[in-house]
Amino acid sequence: MSDLKLAVFDVDGTLVDSRQVITEAMNRAFQRAGLGEIGYERTRTIVGLELTEAVLRLAPEDYPAERIPELATYYKQAFVEMRAEDGFNEPLYEGARETVERLADEGWLLGVATGKARRGLDIVFEHHGLHRFFQTLQTVDHGVGKPNPRMVLDAMDEVGARPQETVVIGDTSWDMMMARNARAGAYGVTWGFHTPQEIAAGGAHEIHDAFSGLNAALDGFAPGAHTAASTHSDDKGGAA
Repeated sequence: MSDLKLAVFDVDGTLVDSRQVITEAMNRAFQRAGLGEIGYERTRTIVGLELTEAVLRLAPEDYPAERIPELATYYKQAFVEMRAEDGFNEPLYEGARETVERLADEGWLLGVATGKARRGLDIVFEHHGLHRFFQTLQTVDHGVGKPNPRMVLDAMDEVGARPQETVVIGDTSWDMMMARNARAGAYGVTWGFHTPQEIAAGGAHEIHDAFSGLNAALDGFAPGAHTAASTHSDDKGGAA
């Protein structure tokens, strides 16, 4: 039996706490388009999707389709502006770096599957010094985004992993659906954008409230052992 194991992480809401900055960037984009603020409760539902798809879902039904790319550009411009402002911050979640470093030290292969463009991913990873831990970085620049399995399949192809050797870790239903569509493990985390109920509806095999529970699950990960029923660990790592 192969001892190869691949963990594919989402970024926003999983490794990086970007809730405030994504909401502000979306607010600025919609205000620039004359649509007013969009707010966190609506913005959080589309995080993880490819940007054009995301703003299409948020825009009013009667918003001209030909202006959707412009609205996406406004969002990207807002993010560039915000990164240049004093006080801009996209912190790692507490425990994220320790988990990534530990998995790398223990021989896991690590990957990313994110709705970010590669440029945005590189900025975040360079700031936090994370590039050296990851063998495969999958973004939406060159193909379809979540919940299509393309990014996970490409990650597996790049490192030579099979679905039964792969687990996807993310905070949204889109991540869980992507994982299931790739026939990989689907481990949800609740500290990001989607609720536990939404993550479960996406098909999560397991749901964790803190890195302690996630780490315990990864320690027990065995290739091919994805379970059909979901479990939910509390912040002490126990089943809830």
